[in-house]
This record gives sequence, structure tokens and C-alpha cells, in this order.
Amino acid sequence: MQQDKIVVGLDIGTTKICALVGRKNEFGKLEILGMGKAVSEGVSRGIVLNIDKTVDAIKRAIRQAEEQSGISIGVVNVGIAGQHIKSLQHNGSITRNSHDTIGPDDVARLTQDMYRLVTQPGSQIIHVMPQDYKVDYEEGISDPVGYEGVRLEGNFHIITAQSTAINNINKCVTKAGLEIADLILEPLASSMSILSEEEKEAGVALIDIGGGTTDLAVFKDGIIRHAAVLPFGGNIITQDIKTGCNVAPGQAEQLKVKFGKAIAQEASDYEIVSIPGLPNRPPKEVSLKNLAYIIEARMSEIMELVYAEIYRMGLHDKLSAGIVLTGGGSQLQNLEQLTEYITGLDTRIGYPNQHLGKSRIEAVKSPMYATTVGLVLSGYHSLDERQISRPSYEEEQVATPSYYSAPYAAPAAAPVAPTAPAPVETRVAAAAPVAPAPAPQPAKPKEPGAASRFFKDIITRTKGLLIDDYDDKSY
Repeated sequence: MQQDKIVVGLDIGTTKICALVGRKNEFGKLEILGMGKAVSEGVSRGIVLNIDKTVDAIKRAIRQAEEQSGISIGVVNVGIAGQHIKSLQHNGSITRNSHDTIGPDDVARLTQDMYRLVTQPGSQIIHVMPQDYKVDYEEGISDPVGYEGVRLEGNFHIITAQSTAINNINKCVTKAGLEIADLILEPLASSMSILSEEEKEAGVALIDIGGGTTDLAVFKDGIIRHAAVLPFGGNIITQDIKTGCNVAPGQAEQLKVKFGKAIAQEASDYEIVSIPGLPNRPPKEVSLKNLAYIIEARMSEIMELVYAEIYRMGLHDKLSAGIVLTGGGSQLQNLEQLTEYITGLDTRIGYPNQHLGKSRIEAVKSPMYATTVGLVLSGYHSLDERQISRPSYEEEQVATPSYYSAPYAAPAAAPVAPTAPAPVETRVAAAAPVAPAPAPQPAKPKEPGAASRFFKDIITRTKGLLIDDYDDKSY
């Protein structure tokens, strides 16, 4: 039962590294058993640069989560984002030997063929997103299972990531004594914890303002229509405050969090904050009006770029549910009003409490943990998919890269000290007691095709995904 399944989400972000241990209760709600976080010093704009510092931060976060939950963590779901994410469109087809109805195996074979495409040097395919299918001469089919035909074609969005970025994440998690069960695109993970099905059906834009990047995901008719990554986040606002107010980086961050407002008109002309100066120097006074002007200028630029992306794709008039803001940067005062003024769309702040049950850890309901909660939820979707397609799961294990092939962490009977993860074969046997563990097989060529098990549950609804990359660092 799902109540017995423990899933761990690990968000390796620019400003923080967070680990969440979750379990679903008898009502299908997610209970957070433990949370750990640490300052991220080795990540820049979603990309791991310093492996040693990142490994230390992961260990600290995992240790805290283990102490709170009393569970030894060995396997985690990890999110991936950043400017290196790219996409391309491709059309594929297969010819069947009979006129029998098309089955799930035929669709899976067509999808697996997409993973064999030759990509640009230094990149690899992480996800294949079906848009629609064509059976013989019948076009515009969302789900071809049950149709009769000889030729099956499909249009796909293929998502690629920088091989170096994936390898660095894999190295960090491995050195921390963990294994990766799934590598999940972070904007989609955030949408699972924030958006309702009604909003996705009506049309909504999710804007996740992180420390190093701002992610955009647009949904319409229940499927994702567009996604983009902007190389700006909360850190660039902190840098602006540091330069404009001539203060230290730590003081700039505190000014932004405690006194920052996204609309300068809402700030008083007479409010002044006194902050400690350098040693043997008098305190420095900062006008909150000037602070608000600095923040408004940068946030207006970010929101204008986001809305320009929505407008470019022709989706600006299809968002009946408006805009949902989430992430740590969404907690700025008056940001909702600024977004509505720039876009003309209804705006709300998204909290990841829609799928959460009762928990003693209330901090997890903050927008800054939306991605981590989504990573835990996406892990349960993968579990559901494995239970449904149990006969073909072992075949997928053979074709899955090492950093995707681990099962999920199981709950311990009592709190235990962190230990090194057991061999993969041992945990697979524990996760599926109904059958003995298969004998070790000789190494076979592995395909990255099974890495997107999370997306199988939306294969009949997803039309496409496009990640746009802003390489111009001069913004």
C-alpha cells in the first residue's frame, strides 16, 4: 500500500539544498516525516559547479531529514533545471506487422525509438514528451491505443540536458552515499504541488522565482503548452540592493526579505532602516523608499520578460486562471499587484499545501519548498506507474542508466544512524517481496529511455514542452 512507501525529494538549488521525507496517509494526502536543508554554496543558476561543497551540503540536509524522520535515506528523487535545458521537435514512426489493435507496447516502442536520436555533442536526452499521434491516415490522435492500423506515427518534444550537469548531479549524490531514483524537470515538479486540475484545464501560467533562475510553465486544456527558463532570480535582486545601497551581501539579503516591496509607491517616504556598519564605522541608514525602487525595477524587468515569453507563444489570451507565483522570490510584498499591473492577468501566490496532510513541520507549506514537495509527489506517480506496469518493469531496469535505477527508500522500524546504501539488487527485492530478486545479469547497453517514468501518467494529455534558453548574460 502507498502508506508503506517512503519517498524522498532532494532539491539542489542555487541558494539552498533541501531534502523532504514523505509518506501518503490513508486519505491519499502527503505527510512530511522529516525535512533538512543546508546553504548551497557550490551551485550557480541551477548548475553544480563545486562538487565538494555541494556534497557537504547534501550530507547536512540528508542528516537533518534522517534525524527528524527516524529513517535511513538511501534513494532520492532529484530535480534538474537551469539554462542548459533545451528541446527539439521530432517526428517518429513504426510499421506494425499486423492489423490488430495498437497496444501500449507499440506506443512504448515508438517512444523508446526517440531516445536513440543523435543529439548535439555534450548533451543527452532526459525526457520524451508526446504531442499527438497519427495512425495510417488518421491525424490528431491523443491516445492511439485501441486503434487499428499498420503505421503509427508520433510528434514529440525531446528534452535534453547538458551531460556535464547531469554527471555533476550524479557525482554529488553518489559521493553523499545516495542513489537517484528519478531525475525530474523542476517546473513540472512544482506544478504538481501547486496547481489544481481545474486551473490546468482553464489555462494557467506558473512562475517559479528561485534564487538563480525563474521558471515558467504554461498549462491549457489540462496539458503543458510551454515552458521557459530565465537566467534571473532572487539573487540578482540581492546584487542590485548590494550595489545600490552599498551594503554587504548578507545585509542586502536581509533588507530584501524583511523590508523589500515590489511597488515603490507602497513604501513610506519617511521610513529608514539603520544597519550595522563596518568595524569602527558608524551605522548605515537605508531608505525603504529607495530599497523599493531598486526591487521594483528588477522585478518589473523579470515579469516583463516572462510575459513577453507568454505573448510570443500566443498564450496571453488563453489563461483564464491567470498566473500563479511560487518559489522563494514570490514572497516579496506587493508582488501580486505588480504582476497584475504588468500582465493584466489575475495573480495569486501558490502554496504547496493542496496535497499535504497534517504535519508537525509547518515550514514546508511555504512557497520556497514547492519544488521539493513536487519531487516527493512525482515519486508517488512513478510508484503508481510501476505497480500498473509490473511485467515490463524489470526490462526497463536493464535499459535504465545507473542514476535512475534505484528503488525508493523504505521506512525503518526505529531511528537508525545514516548508513551507506545497500546494493541495488537488495533494495529491489525489499520493495517487491512478491517475487525473489532476479539473478545478476551481464551488463547490457543502457538506454536513457526509462528515465522519464514520471511522465507516463500524462502521456495521453501532454502535447508538447518547449524550454527556451536565454544565453545572453547581459540582461
